[in-house]
Formats: sequence, structure tokens, C-alpha cells
Amino acid sequence: MKKSKIIAIILSLALTVSLFASCANTAKYKNETVTAKITSIESGKATLTVVTADESSQQPPEMPDGENPGNGDGEQAPPEKPDGDTQDGEDSSRKAPPEKPDSDTQDTANGSESTGSKKERKSKSADTTSTDAQSAENESGNSSRPEPPEKPEDEAGEGGEARNMPTPPDMAVKQTYTETDVSFTLDLSSCEIVSGTETLSVSDLKQGDIVSVTFNSKGKPEKLEVLNGSVAGGFGASQAVEQGTSANTVSEDSEISKQTYTSEGDDENALRIDGATVTLDSVTVNKSAGSSSNTESGDFYGMNAALLATNGATLTIKNSSVSSSAQNGNGVFSYGSGTTVNISDSTITTTADNSGGIQTTGGGTTNATNLNVKTSGNSSAAIRSDRGGGTVNVDKGTYESNGYNSPAVYSTADITVKNATLTANNSEALVIEGQNSITLENCNVTGNMSDTKGSSSDENVHNVMIYQSMSGDAEVGTSELTVNGGTLTSKNGDMFYVTNTDSEISLTNVNIVNNDRDSYLFNITGNSASHGWGTAGKNGANVTLNCSSQTLEGDIRVDSVSTLKMTLSDSSSFTGTINIADNEQNGEAVSDNAVLVIEEGSSFTLTGNCTLTSLENYGTINFNGYTITLADGTVLK
Repeated sequence: MKKSKIIAIILSLALTVSLFASCANTAKYKNETVTAKITSIESGKATLTVVTADESSQQPPEMPDGENPGNGDGEQAPPEKPDGDTQDGEDSSRKAPPEKPDSDTQDTANGSESTGSKKERKSKSADTTSTDAQSAENESGNSSRPEPPEKPEDEAGEGGEARNMPTPPDMAVKQTYTETDVSFTLDLSSCEIVSGTETLSVSDLKQGDIVSVTFNSKGKPEKLEVLNGSVAGGFGASQAVEQGTSANTVSEDSEISKQTYTSEGDDENALRIDGATVTLDSVTVNKSAGSSSNTESGDFYGMNAALLATNGATLTIKNSSVSSSAQNGNGVFSYGSGTTVNISDSTITTTADNSGGIQTTGGGTTNATNLNVKTSGNSSAAIRSDRGGGTVNVDKGTYESNGYNSPAVYSTADITVKNATLTANNSEALVIEGQNSITLENCNVTGNMSDTKGSSSDENVHNVMIYQSMSGDAEVGTSELTVNGGTLTSKNGDMFYVTNTDSEISLTNVNIVNNDRDSYLFNITGNSASHGWGTAGKNGANVTLNCSSQTLEGDIRVDSVSTLKMTLSDSSSFTGTINIADNEQNGEAVSDNAVLVIEEGSSFTLTGNCTLTSLENYGTINFNGYTITLADGTVLK
């Protein structure tokens, strides 16, 4: 027999075996239609988890005390939702992120966005989307639910809620589903793929989609239909901008003082400034009651907020008091490009879940000076942003959060805070999701994340979370954290946790205090993808860490699918270890996992044996009897 014919037979047999293996676990579904969530897509094959419909999902469920409408356990999905593209200045030998699938493109931040949420830890709230941060395009907006601990997931808040495709504008709530422990795989090339009357391709599907699969009499899949639902705890905002109503609206240029504005209505602002230039002096705004029918519209567009500025308004607030005790009732909300809120010497208090202090979305701007902000609900960051992001500048004041999945700052925007006190009493202190930033100057920051309460505490307990939730609330790209002066204190967990994103971190003369001595200084790692933060085994982080005039103490862990390039400069000192660990999801290792550069005048004091990819030392290394092992096998001691 000719060699070419033998090869052809072998290839044919291999294909037959492959097709049989991919469909064998679906034989039990003969003549059935099964509803499932896509948990991964690779090389034209999908892994799906069977889900069951929640009968009560057509009405918003009542929330148990202390719980958020996020993932169903009272927490926002990551941190507000990291869960990246390569970073500037990144080592050229670093493994490039995979190309982004065509199907995961996001809408522009014009208010027409695909729905989804985060952790405040974005935790945003539901754990429904699972796509590699470096392989999916996101919507061009951002969100809080780290809410990211607001997003990522608002469990709405901590870990990164994953959001799905939008429901039609006339539907207030999506059909929701509960996952089972039954999974199966499909060869998508054998299915007709549709959404309603529209025919789709494999590239139109994404992780987190809820689909129905129809099987023929032989148990082979014939049709896959996208249902646009969400796993229980999803949010379900409509595609259109929905802001509800307002008890009081100012739409003409005005200067107002010593007035009181109240609301007890559902989906209703106590006060709305609509497209006008308005100054409020010594006013009181109180949203004392009224529920929100659509959490995402509350998070994205300001529905049910106590005070909403929208449609290009310029609002100046001073010497005033804003309070909200309504679910999904943010305090002061700045929505939309061209909208600016300038607020000073005022007090903002919120007590219910999904109710941030100052909230900025859709490209809005907030400038805050000397505020006293206090939030008590879950997924309620004191300084909060969400889909569409924007610009937030804060100077002076006190900002305190008390709920789970409620960082002091949850960023899906560009947020700068100076000379302020930032405290999260039951959450991580800071969360950045995706291509967004936090810059701190001379701030006192404290976090105290719970070991058990929070959307992502099962992944990692930490003080600063940087991730990409893949919820669509933040663009994939490089997260930036800059801290200059001040104090950063962690009462529980790792000081820094970075996963599923590229990140640039700059620390200059910061007093870093970690009261949890058994935790890591930095944990740079992939994750299980159980929250939708990328694909397991491929969702590591790429971190560039620049330390200037900085003292660091503690251990650094970098897993094998992640990278760290750390530079010590300007008399910086690091006491601790750096080690490369195996990825817990057995992902394929990348190169340049841990690169350390010690510039002249800086030092590294070992407290244990270290593993590095490479080392450039122009300063001082104090080995203390320990060793450094490099990737080429060189042992330094």
C-alpha cells in the first residue's frame, strides 16, 4: 500500500475518533433540546454546562438582607468585573497574547452597550462570561462591580460579574438560569447556529452565552440557538439608555440654594440635572425609598440614583447633603460624555446594596473636593465607576465603604485621588478592571477583605485587585496603578493580586503595611475561570513593576502563565523572595516569568531561596545563605 494512502487512512481514523469523542457525551440527549451555558470555545469546539430556567426570573427577586442582585450570594461580581493587550515597555520576548476573537467586539460608549456586570469587585455580579482577557475585545465602556471588586463581577461587586447579550428594550428582566454539574462538548461545525431568525457563525459565539441545543434521534446536535439569557444573579439592562423618571428635574441654567429634594418612587431620581448648567448650594437630596427594576440601568445610567447629572449637564454642588437608602440607589451620579459634576464640602451617605457614593459612567466627569462619603451596602464602592468609564478627580476628604464587594475605589475609568483617606472595612481597598487606572498621591488607604464573604474570595483574598472580568464593562488592555507617598495597609490577604490582564504598577515612597504576615506581597497568577475571568490555563497576568525610593517586604509569587518585570531604582530596597510557581490549571508555561533589575544604589535582601528567569544586578544582593536559581540553571549565592 502506498505511503500516502496509509497516511490518508490514519488521518481519517483520527478524525472519526475525534468526532466520536466530541459527541459521545451527548448521546443521552436524543430528540431533546438542552439549555446550557458556553464555558469555553476553542478550535471550533465548545464546552457547555447544562442550566435550568428559574421560574421566578421574570420578576426581580426579593433580595435577602445584605445581599446584592449580583451573583445570588450577596456579592458583586469582580471587583468591579481582571480578570490584556501587551503593555508598553514590555519585554519583547514575552509571549504575545492570542488574537482576539472577532465575536467579542464591544459597542462604543454611547449608551448602546451589551449588558453585563462586574465585581465591585466587579464582582460584578454573575459569573457568566469566561473569555481570556488577552483574547476578547470588550465593549468600549467600563463598569464597577468589584463591585472588582465592585464589578469584578458585582456579586455584584467583587470579582467581575459577567454580563451577557442585551435583552430587548421592552423587557425589564432577563430570563435567568441556574447551573447544574452536567457538562458536554460539541463540534460546532455540525450545528446550525442561530439567534432568533438570524443565522450566526462560530465566531459570533462567546463564553458565557446561554444557548439551547437541539439533538436529533442519534443524539447528534443539529441546531444551537443563542437565548440571550444569564445565569442566576445576572443583571439584564436593556440595550437602550434607561434612566427612569425623576421627582424633580432642572433642565434650565440655574443657581439654587437651601432647597430639599426627595424621592420614594421606583426607578426615580430625587433630583435630576438634565443638560443644564446648575449650581446647588446648601441643598438636601434624599432618596429614602423606591426600588430599581433594572440593576444594570442603575449601575450604567443612573436610574434610581439620588442625584443624577446627564445629557451634558455641568453641575456644581457645595455645602450639601445627599443620602440614599434605596436599593441600587447611587448617591451622586455623573453620566455621559460632556457631563461634569463638581462637588465640594459635602456629605454623601448610602445604605443599600449596589449604591455607590460617587458614580461615574458613560464618559462622564466627576471632580470631588473634601467630601465625606460613607456607603454601607454590598457592591457599593465609595468611589465607583462602571460601563463607559470616564474621569474622576478626588482631592481631600474621607471615603469609607462597609459592605462586601465594596472597595473604597472601584475603577473602570481614570481615577485620581489625592490627600484623602480611603477605607474599605469588608472588602479589598482598590480594584482596577481592564484598561483603566487609579493614581493615588499622599493617601491613607486601608482594606480588610473577608475570607468568606465576597465574589472572589474563593479565588484570592487581597487588598488591591487588578484584573479583567470579561464582562464587557472595561476594555481589554493595560491596567495602570500609580501610588506616590501615603500609606497602603492590608488587614487580610495578599497585598496585590493581579490576574487576566496586563498591568503597569508604579510605587514611589509608599508605606506598605501588610498585617497578614502569611500572605504574598504580590500574587501574579492565572485563575480558575469560575468567575469568567478568562480561560483557565491562559488567563495569567503580565506585570511591569517599577519601584522608586520604595521599601518592600514580603514574598512575590508568579505562576508559570504570568510574567513579572520588576525594577528597583532610586535607593529602593526589597526584602523577601520571588518564586515561579506552576499554574494551578496546568496551563502552558510562558517565557520570562520573573525578571528582576536592581539598579545602582538599590538592594535585594533574600529571606529564602528564589527562582528567577533572569537577573540584572547593578546594586546589592544580600543572600543571607539563600540562593537564586535562574532559568538557564545558574545558581547564585
